[in-house]
Amino acid sequence: MVDTSIIRVNSLARVNRNSSPAWAVSLAILPDAAKFVFRGRPPSFAPAAETFGVELPQSANRFNKKANRKAYWLGPDEWLLEAVEENPTDLFSAMSRDLAACSCSLVDVSHRSDALEIRGSKSEYVLNHGCPLDLSEQQFPVGMCTRTVLGKSPILLSRTERDTFCIDVWRSFSTYVWSLLDEARQELAFDQV
Repeated sequence: MVDTSIIRVNSLARVNRNSSPAWAVSLAILPDAAKFVFRGRPPSFAPAAETFGVELPQSANRFNKKANRKAYWLGPDEWLLEAVEENPTDLFSAMSRDLAACSCSLVDVSHRSDALEIRGSKSEYVLNHGCPLDLSEQQFPVGMCTRTVLGKSPILLSRTERDTFCIDVWRSFSTYVWSLLDEARQELAFDQV
Protein backbone atom coordinates (compact mmCIF):
# COMPACT_ATOMS: atom_id res chain seq x y z
CA MET A 1 0.00 0.00 0.00
CA VAL A 2 1.21 3.51 -0.82
CA ASP A 3 1.98 5.76 2.14
CA THR A 4 -0.14 8.88 1.63
CA SER A 5 1.02 10.71 4.74
CA ILE A 6 2.54 14.10 4.20
CA ILE A 7 5.93 14.87 5.61
CA ARG A 8 6.03 18.45 6.82
CA VAL A 9 9.18 20.41 6.02
CA ASN A 10 9.95 23.50 8.09
CA SER A 11 9.79 26.56 5.85
CA LEU A 12 13.02 27.84 7.40
CA ALA A 13 14.96 24.66 6.58
CA ARG A 14 16.77 26.32 3.69
CA VAL A 15 17.33 29.73 5.23
CA ASN A 16 20.85 31.13 5.18
CA ARG A 17 22.36 30.45 8.59
CA ASN A 18 25.86 31.35 7.43
CA SER A 19 25.55 35.08 8.01
CA SER A 20 28.15 36.90 10.03
CA PRO A 21 27.73 36.39 13.77
CA ALA A 22 26.47 39.34 15.76
CA TRP A 23 27.69 39.04 19.34
CA ALA A 24 24.63 40.64 20.94
CA VAL A 25 21.86 38.75 19.11
CA SER A 26 21.38 35.19 17.84
CA LEU A 27 18.62 33.72 15.67
CA ALA A 28 17.49 30.11 15.93
CA ILE A 29 14.89 27.99 14.21
CA LEU A 30 12.60 26.40 16.80
CA PRO A 31 11.43 22.77 16.50
CA ASP A 32 8.14 21.97 14.81
CA ALA A 33 5.09 21.91 17.04
CA ALA A 34 1.49 20.80 17.09
CA LYS A 35 -0.57 24.01 17.04
CA PHE A 36 -4.30 24.34 17.59
CA VAL A 37 -6.62 27.31 17.77
CA PHE A 38 -9.13 26.76 20.57
CA ARG A 39 -12.25 28.89 20.87
CA GLY A 40 -15.00 28.44 23.39
CA ARG A 41 -17.28 29.80 26.07
CA PRO A 42 -16.29 29.86 29.77
CA PRO A 43 -17.71 26.40 30.60
CA SER A 44 -15.28 24.86 28.09
CA PHE A 45 -12.13 26.59 29.44
CA ALA A 46 -11.45 24.17 32.32
CA PRO A 47 -11.94 20.98 30.25
CA ALA A 48 -9.69 22.38 27.51
CA ALA A 49 -6.97 23.28 30.03
CA GLU A 50 -7.25 19.89 31.68
CA THR A 51 -7.01 17.91 28.46
CA PHE A 52 -4.16 20.06 27.09
CA GLY A 53 -2.30 20.13 30.40
CA VAL A 54 -1.77 23.90 30.56
CA GLU A 55 -4.01 26.47 32.23
CA LEU A 56 -5.56 28.85 29.68
CA PRO A 57 -4.48 32.41 30.54
CA GLN A 58 -7.41 34.67 31.33
CA SER A 59 -5.41 37.91 31.22
CA ALA A 60 -4.99 39.66 27.90
CA ASN A 61 -1.72 39.13 26.02
CA ARG A 62 -0.27 36.48 28.31
CA PHE A 63 0.86 32.92 27.85
CA ASN A 64 1.23 29.97 30.21
CA LYS A 65 3.79 27.21 29.86
CA LYS A 66 4.21 23.72 31.25
CA ALA A 67 7.02 21.47 29.97
CA ASN A 68 6.90 21.58 26.16
CA ARG A 69 3.38 23.05 25.94
CA LYS A 70 2.20 26.66 25.83
CA ALA A 71 -1.21 28.33 25.75
CA TYR A 72 -1.24 31.84 24.23
CA TRP A 73 -4.14 34.24 24.87
CA LEU A 74 -5.28 35.61 21.50
CA GLY A 75 -8.65 37.03 22.51
CA PRO A 76 -11.34 36.75 25.19
CA ASP A 77 -12.45 33.37 23.84
CA GLU A 78 -9.44 32.32 21.72
CA TRP A 79 -6.08 30.67 22.45
CA LEU A 80 -3.25 29.20 20.43
CA LEU A 81 -2.22 25.88 21.98
CA GLU A 82 1.31 24.74 21.13
CA ALA A 83 2.96 21.39 21.89
CA VAL A 84 6.59 21.26 20.71
CA GLU A 85 7.72 18.10 18.97
CA GLU A 86 4.40 16.32 19.50
CA ASN A 87 2.37 14.56 16.85
CA PRO A 88 -0.48 16.92 15.87
CA THR A 89 -2.78 14.13 14.69
CA ASP A 90 -2.60 12.15 17.93
CA LEU A 91 -2.94 15.19 20.18
CA PHE A 92 -5.81 16.62 18.12
CA SER A 93 -7.67 13.31 18.27
CA ALA A 94 -7.26 13.06 22.04
CA MET A 95 -8.34 16.67 22.63
CA SER A 96 -11.31 16.39 20.24
CA ARG A 97 -12.50 13.28 22.05
CA ASP A 98 -12.16 14.92 25.49
CA LEU A 99 -13.91 18.13 24.36
CA ALA A 100 -16.74 16.46 22.43
CA ALA A 101 -19.33 17.41 25.05
CA CYS A 102 -18.24 21.06 25.15
CA SER A 103 -19.50 23.94 23.04
CA CYS A 104 -16.18 24.92 21.50
CA SER A 105 -14.02 24.64 18.40
CA LEU A 106 -10.56 23.18 17.99
CA VAL A 107 -8.73 23.70 14.70
CA ASP A 108 -5.38 22.13 13.79
CA VAL A 109 -3.17 24.91 12.39
CA SER A 110 0.14 23.05 12.77
CA HIS A 111 0.86 23.45 9.07
CA ARG A 112 0.24 27.22 9.07
CA SER A 113 3.33 28.61 10.76
CA ASP A 114 6.89 28.06 11.87
CA ALA A 115 8.72 29.57 14.82
CA LEU A 116 12.06 31.20 15.47
CA GLU A 117 13.81 32.63 18.49
CA ILE A 118 15.77 35.83 18.81
CA ARG A 119 18.04 35.96 21.84
CA GLY A 120 20.55 38.42 23.22
CA SER A 121 21.05 41.73 24.96
CA LYS A 122 20.10 43.70 21.83
CA SER A 123 17.12 41.56 20.77
CA GLU A 124 14.62 44.37 21.52
CA TYR A 125 16.67 46.74 19.37
CA VAL A 126 16.80 44.30 16.45
CA LEU A 127 13.07 43.53 16.66
CA ASN A 128 12.27 47.25 16.65
CA HIS A 129 13.75 47.49 13.16
CA GLY A 130 10.42 46.13 11.97
CA CYS A 131 8.09 45.98 14.99
CA PRO A 132 6.42 49.21 16.18
CA LEU A 133 5.76 48.05 19.76
CA ASP A 134 7.59 49.29 22.84
CA LEU A 135 9.45 46.08 23.72
CA SER A 136 11.06 47.39 26.89
CA GLU A 137 10.75 45.00 29.81
CA GLN A 138 8.42 47.45 31.58
CA GLN A 139 5.92 47.48 28.69
CA PHE A 140 6.44 43.94 27.34
CA PRO A 141 7.48 41.75 30.29
CA VAL A 142 8.39 38.07 30.38
CA GLY A 143 5.20 36.02 29.89
CA MET A 144 3.60 38.51 27.50
CA CYS A 145 2.47 37.75 23.95
CA THR A 146 0.67 39.67 21.23
CA ARG A 147 -0.24 39.61 17.61
CA THR A 148 1.65 42.36 15.82
CA VAL A 149 3.65 43.00 12.66
CA LEU A 150 7.31 42.67 11.81
CA GLY A 151 7.94 44.63 8.65
CA LYS A 152 5.13 43.49 6.36
CA SER A 153 4.46 40.22 8.16
CA PRO A 154 1.84 39.42 10.78
CA ILE A 155 3.41 37.54 13.70
CA LEU A 156 2.69 36.26 17.19
CA LEU A 157 5.43 37.66 19.41
CA SER A 158 6.15 36.38 22.92
CA ARG A 159 8.81 37.14 25.50
CA THR A 160 10.02 33.94 27.14
CA GLU A 161 13.02 35.36 29.04
CA ARG A 162 14.44 38.81 29.69
CA ASP A 163 16.50 38.81 26.47
CA THR A 164 14.60 36.14 24.51
CA PHE A 165 11.62 36.46 22.20
CA CYS A 166 9.80 33.81 20.18
CA ILE A 167 8.17 34.62 16.86
CA ASP A 168 5.44 32.49 15.34
CA VAL A 169 5.18 33.45 11.68
CA TRP A 170 3.08 32.12 8.84
CA ARG A 171 5.14 29.92 6.53
CA SER A 172 4.75 32.23 3.53
CA PHE A 173 6.42 35.06 5.48
CA SER A 174 9.03 33.04 7.41
CA THR A 175 12.07 33.54 5.17
CA TYR A 176 11.21 37.25 4.86
CA VAL A 177 11.08 37.62 8.66
CA TRP A 178 14.34 35.68 9.10
CA SER A 179 16.10 37.83 6.48
CA LEU A 180 14.76 41.07 7.99
CA LEU A 181 16.01 40.15 11.47
CA ASP A 182 19.31 38.82 10.18
CA GLU A 183 19.96 42.01 8.23
CA ALA A 184 19.00 44.18 11.22
CA ARG A 185 21.35 42.30 13.54
CA GLN A 186 24.26 42.62 11.10
CA GLU A 187 24.71 46.26 12.04
CA LEU A 188 25.69 44.96 15.49
CA ALA A 189 28.55 42.95 13.95
CA PHE A 190 30.27 46.24 13.12
CA ASP A 191 30.11 47.26 16.78
CA GLN A 192 32.55 44.43 17.56
CA VAL A 193 35.31 45.87 15.38
